[in-house]
Amino acid sequence: MNIEEIRTHIHEHYPGLSRNQKKVADYFIENFDKIPFNSVQDLAKATGASVASVVRFTQSIGFSGFSEIRDTVANSLQSQLENNKKFPLIQNSELDNLLITVANQDIKNINETLQIINAADFKEAVTMIHKARRVYTAGLGISYLLSQILAYQLMQVGIGATCYNHNFTTFLEQALLMIKDDLMILLSFPPYSTETIELAKAAHNKGSKVIAITNKPAAPASFYADKTLVVKSKNLLYTNSIAAVSVLINAISTECAIQNREKAEHMITNLEKLSKDITIPD
Repeated sequence: MNIEEIRTHIHEHYPGLSRNQKKVADYFIENFDKIPFNSVQDLAKATGASVASVVRFTQSIGFSGFSEIRDTVANSLQSQLENNKKFPLIQNSELDNLLITVANQDIKNINETLQIINAADFKEAVTMIHKARRVYTAGLGISYLLSQILAYQLMQVGIGATCYNHNFTTFLEQALLMIKDDLMILLSFPPYSTETIELAKAAHNKGSKVIAITNKPAAPASFYADKTLVVKSKNLLYTNSIAAVSVLINAISTECAIQNREKAEHMITNLEKLSKDITIPD
């Protein structure tokens, strides 16, 4: 069992865990790289749970105890380190035409994303956007740029959307203004930012709806999401490809416009009027 399979097991069993076991589960999801260096006592201290809770958690997701899951995580991390020494997606024969290789990988990401996302889940996510008093988008790294694009495109079709900035205030400070009727859309891709996950948790605890756009069903943000939209983001380098994410963002804004044509048309008309009213000085 590798780390991704462990994440999936945690996600599947999470609803049935006790309160203390959920603390241990959260720690695992956010700190897999630390697990090989922790004892069961270290983990109990870090999570505020008992040693017994740590052991029961590991048993609930299919392991005999903490030692077994620690060894499994360590072996998986070692395997990842070895694989990261090369570019496994690039074959020597493809290096001569890298443009086609990259394009084919992005096409594959888009096709796999279309197969993964359920049409009903997609439409339900859009309905959540329409029902929200205010929509907030957030992410870090490349996800920050994507969250800006999503907020912009939603605004263009008449949805009140704001992108969280990451400058003089933290995400959690900005989240203090959220209320129950608001919606948070989080974009979270490897390496998963702890601050983004904490924002998802904070929004969830406030009773606000959360949509996670991420690369795996058991990604950390999905634990606090009411709806998770999985997007493939494999790339030839260590960064994430944005091709499939961009398609999803465009599809969301388009579906929002279709579901409320009158609102979208009114917004477009006003935007056109504003552009015509702007006078350019001689």
